[in-house]
Amino acid sequence: MKLGRLFWKFFLMFWLAQIVTAIGVGVTIWALHQDPPAPFSRHAREHPQETALPPHPPRLLFPLVPVATGGIVSLIFAWLLALYFARPIRTLQEAFEAEADGKLATRVGAAMGKRRDELSDLGHDFDRMAEHLQNLVEGHRRLLHDVSHELRSPLARLQAASDLMHQQPERMAELTGRIQRDIGRIDDLVDELLTLSRLDTGVGQLAREPFDLASLIHDVAENARFEADPKGCSIALDLPESLTVDGNIELVRRAVENVLRNAVRHSPAGRSIQVKVDKESGFAHLTIEDQGSGVAPADLEAIFEPFYRAANTKPFEGYGLGLTITRQVLRLHGGSVRAENLGESGFAVHMRLPL
Repeated sequence: MKLGRLFWKFFLMFWLAQIVTAIGVGVTIWALHQDPPAPFSRHAREHPQETALPPHPPRLLFPLVPVATGGIVSLIFAWLLALYFARPIRTLQEAFEAEADGKLATRVGAAMGKRRDELSDLGHDFDRMAEHLQNLVEGHRRLLHDVSHELRSPLARLQAASDLMHQQPERMAELTGRIQRDIGRIDDLVDELLTLSRLDTGVGQLAREPFDLASLIHDVAENARFEADPKGCSIALDLPESLTVDGNIELVRRAVENVLRNAVRHSPAGRSIQVKVDKESGFAHLTIEDQGSGVAPADLEAIFEPFYRAANTKPFEGYGLGLTITRQVLRLHGGSVRAENLGESGFAVHMRLPL
């Protein structure tokens, strides 16, 4: 493993501190163990051989023992301590380099081992960031693939209709209607993609104002009845007289409309759709229930992903972006959305918006 600058800073500073401490302790011990001078007496002058002191080792060598011992021990501990701090930092550095090179699956949690300190927390934070980044990149790649796939079919039909118009001019009226329908589908797709892009970048937060949610739902329901009446379906409203929320009225209108139109589209003929609003803990809880077949339990979360279609969705029945836009709108407003199946027959979408 390559030892970086931080390793050597920790190592040298800790080692120097230990060396200085060892020298100070050694000098102090050496000074305290100095023998007092020999007594100056007449007997000592007359009989110097009797009073001579036994030989001692050189005094200057005495402090070198604790100094050398402390230096060796501190060298080992300084190395281990510096390595303890430098290794996870080096691991994080290599992980950041891997992420920058496009290796989005890189994680460092396992390399941190059983550490329980700030560096370990930093490693787990890195893993969460890397996972979120990987999901975003994969989501954008999937979105690009799905958009290309969705545009390919209507463009192919437009090309075929254009060729037929040249070969069979007598069918121009029929082919013109087909071309207009495909152009309308492409226009709807582009409009939904632009809305989704605005929500992802937070543009919808720029225009917020208080508005009456009950009145908005009433207007959306009136428009939805134009699609429900030909099927013999009814829309029953259970709304308070007034319910004020703060947000972007057009985005909230679109979020509610997407869910309600889905309910009308999937309801069997002659059935009723229930729209109810309650207040709970500072939120407006909007529930839209239909009596359709619902979705598979495993799809209750997936239906909010871009371009996802449940198994019972008919061809050309939207592009699978309506519920995605609804979820993004509610998240932008600090709310949430979830779906559930209601017994044998029925489906409900629950939306929450802060009051």
